[in-house]
Amino acid sequence: MGALKALLIVYHSMTGGTRQMAEAARAGAAAEAGCVVRLLHAAQAGPQDVLAADGMVFATPENLAAMSGQLKDFFDRSYYAVLDQVNGRPYASLVCAGSDGSNAARQIERIATGWRLRSVAEPLIVCTHAQTPEAILAPKQIGAEDLERCRALGAALAAGLVLGVF
Repeated sequence: MGALKALLIVYHSMTGGTRQMAEAARAGAAAEAGCVVRLLHAAQAGPQDVLAADGMVFATPENLAAMSGQLKDFFDRSYYAVLDQVNGRPYASLVCAGSDGSNAARQIERIATGWRLRSVAEPLIVCTHAQTPEAILAPKQIGAEDLERCRALGAALAAGLVLGVF
């Protein structure tokens, strides 16, 4: 068997929804023999983690029609330090949104394009339909079907890394 592949999952979560999605992706990826998975909060992740990864998942809530500030901070701290060193590596994104999520996904895609990463899946957006201040700030519980989609995405990315598809 070849060298172990490394999958990095970087997330930020304020009300638990995005964390549940990232943990489901980790569980799916961890089930793939030959792949080591690192789940890091955006505040703890940095350029060295990106450089050590064969593939990545970026997970964020959508805040005010944008990725979270914490995930943006991770990209700000890491972007130039890894530029032109991660070209072609696969990535996927997870977005926990109240209503839409597409703009946060688009922001991640633009950064990943700058890093010349290769998208291997459409952004996985889970909509919680939280529209009032109380609902937006309340702890989230992501449904089993959506968590299964996140798990399957993690499993597929890990399998692709191990099999050399990506």
